[in-house]
Amino acid sequence: MFKILSAKRIAPKEYDFWVEAPRIALHTLPGQFVVLRPNELGERIPLTIADFDRGRGAIRIIFQAVGKTTAMMAAMKEGEYFLDISGPLGTPSEIAAIGTVMMVGGGVGIAALYPIIRGLKELGNRVITILGGRTSELVIMKDECAVCSDELIVTTDDGSEGMKGLVTDAMRAVVSRGDKIDQAWAIGPSIMMKFCALTAADLSLPIWVSMNPIMVDGTGMCGCCRLTVDGHIKFGCVDGPEFDGAKVNWDEFMNRMKQYRDEEKISMDKYQAEVGDLSWL
Repeated sequence: MFKILSAKRIAPKEYDFWVEAPRIALHTLPGQFVVLRPNELGERIPLTIADFDRGRGAIRIIFQAVGKTTAMMAAMKEGEYFLDISGPLGTPSEIAAIGTVMMVGGGVGIAALYPIIRGLKELGNRVITILGGRTSELVIMKDECAVCSDELIVTTDDGSEGMKGLVTDAMRAVVSRGDKIDQAWAIGPSIMMKFCALTAADLSLPIWVSMNPIMVDGTGMCGCCRLTVDGHIKFGCVDGPEFDGAKVNWDEFMNRMKQYRDEEKISMDKYQAEVGDLSWL
């Protein structure tokens, strides 16, 4: 059992939890994730570790309520317990003294990006961070990312904050002004990462992306999280979650992510019929 130390809503349908997990916190490195289950009725959910506090023995998870299990999690309160959490899982990010790095995040992917930003800054890299969302309120963790960045650029689809446009527009703007980027990262919705990878290729930038395939065990046993990278089958849980964005077969990946959409809707509809109104999410 893993105790929730704090729980808050930080944006529409987005939640920020600190959870007591001392052994996981002790061994976590940037880029790794956990697989958790809120209770015996919930499915196993992979979530990137957004932060960790070794002294307090706690990890931070930020998630979006998009289906039955994440809706169940959103209703959980401080002092309640997750049934189980496995981790840290996955291969840590390749953090080193690189030079100038471009960090691109969107949606809850910003939570996964943050510990990488911090790790890169701690090693003395020049960090240019680009965060995007449809509206200002959906661009999370701006203050934390700003502290660890030499420059923070915010983009919004509606122009409610920062540059009006997409994160890819900001990527081009940074390069066009003459900045030499030694390495880029992009973490966010699949479609965002795909176009960040295409933009990076057009700009001749190497780019890492953090893949979020459908996952069950998280240890390479089930093969559910497979994806094609550079023509070879890889498992997101053990070979990733980070891959060279230029080598990912994006169309295949996004088609696989849709394969249980009907079942997910049925499950969510049944849950809503049981619990009632979910507009509070």
